[in-house]
Amino acid sequence: MQLEAISIEKPEAVNFILGQSHFIKTVEDVHEALVNAVPGIKFGLAFCEASGKCLVRWSGNDPAMVGLAQKNALAIGAGHTFILFLAEGYYPVNVLNAIKMVPEVCCIFCATANPTEVIVARTGSGRAIIGIADGSSPQGVEGEADIAWRRDFLRKIGYKL
Repeated sequence: MQLEAISIEKPEAVNFILGQSHFIKTVEDVHEALVNAVPGIKFGLAFCEASGKCLVRWSGNDPAMVGLAQKNALAIGAGHTFILFLAEGYYPVNVLNAIKMVPEVCCIFCATANPTEVIVARTGSGRAIIGIADGSSPQGVEGEADIAWRRDFLRKIGYKL
């Protein structure tokens, strides 16, 4: 077995969701879940088929996000995984529950805009995601001023009242 770290390539402000599912129907069902959860959402989605033609299946309505999804899915190359890129201004918090409710979705590895590496194992039968390195390591524990900043920030961006 060989381990490899695959860096997700994307613009800094773009969020993505990486997950595992089990069926070719994932592409259409995740697409439908997204447009039903957030009307007007712009995204690109790619799914690594694990049998048959073993193609990267894709969908989306933003050509730049579709291109990112296809490129990163090929780089990861792990069967039955999907990667979804959300155009700027769209966030995982607004679609995660809808995606998790798609019957084919087994798990979500990460949902982030941070610099991310996907730890992939290559075996004799293919590639598998072992884990995710998402962002940076903690630099300490928040203090009272940090707590006040967090609470104010969440209210400023409209996620808390």
